[in-house]
Amino acid sequence: MAKVKIENVSINFGTTAALSNIDFEVKNSEFFILLGPTGAGKTTTLRLISGLERPDSGKILIDGIDVTKVQPAYRDTAFVFQQYSLYPNYSVFDNLAFPLRSPLRKESPEKIKQRVLEIATLLKIENKLNNSATELSGGEMQRVAIGRALVRTPNIYLMDEPLSSLDAKLRGDLRVELKRIQKELGATILYVTHDQIEAMTMADRIGVLREGELIQIGTPSEIYSSPADTYVACRLGSPQINLLPKDLFDFPEIPAETKTLGIRPEDVILGSSEMEGMVSGIENLGADTILLLNFNEHEVFAYADPRKTYSYGDVLKVGIDPEKTLFFDAQDQLISA
Repeated sequence: MAKVKIENVSINFGTTAALSNIDFEVKNSEFFILLGPTGAGKTTTLRLISGLERPDSGKILIDGIDVTKVQPAYRDTAFVFQQYSLYPNYSVFDNLAFPLRSPLRKESPEKIKQRVLEIATLLKIENKLNNSATELSGGEMQRVAIGRALVRTPNIYLMDEPLSSLDAKLRGDLRVELKRIQKELGATILYVTHDQIEAMTMADRIGVLREGELIQIGTPSEIYSSPADTYVACRLGSPQINLLPKDLFDFPEIPAETKTLGIRPEDVILGSSEMEGMVSGIENLGADTILLLNFNEHEVFAYADPRKTYSYGDVLKVGIDPEKTLFFDAQDQLISA
């Protein structure tokens, strides 16, 4: 494995700036996630690192070596795409073995067999090795696609939303397994997604992208608790943070330059203060109950006691904890404490 550094990289497609002066490093054996919506530049970043695109400016370095103009085959990266991209006429074994049979690698049949079995066991598909790819379920196909990257030991694994086409339960299962496998292999992974749950649960660090610009880099807890601006604040958390005008509340801790208050749903305090909100939505999740409150003509999400029963139209006392409130200025930037 290796560290990968992106130095002030920019690339335009026609008149559109796909990436603007992107600068970050994926550390050796790190699980780094780029988070952002469609069009933010996530996939373009992967394509630049793999060599499928070349930047207009800036450098790409792998273990300190400038590979900006090096052909893809000589960068030693492994790409996992959003779609499975398996060879349908091949068995699972042959799909997994395919990267090892490259003339550049010159692996013996015995070593290929050993490595394929090792990765298949790691992914829990060792009993499917003789199956055709067309005989697999969607989850099994994605395991094979991931396994085809894992059989190699490249400088970095590049993963382009590989779980997005799976159902919710399978996504959850594979999130846990992929993180486990990454730790066991000591793999360096750059993973892109628009799913904040994937980012929060798998990443060692997260980079938040917006329209080709890297807004903030940090651990999941750092970005969740101290987002650089309201855009970043809204990328993490489900339900997302409540953004409310400061004049809805009156307490001395509000900085003078504050325009907007950021209040996480778990920090809304029900049953306190003299302010009231009316229940306009209820989401029962078993261990949690999430309420949508109409609060002074603003919508506010709040976690509620799941042991209590709530009804549409209920009027509840609503308060906030000033110590857990985030303050944003007129430019939507976080005001540091």
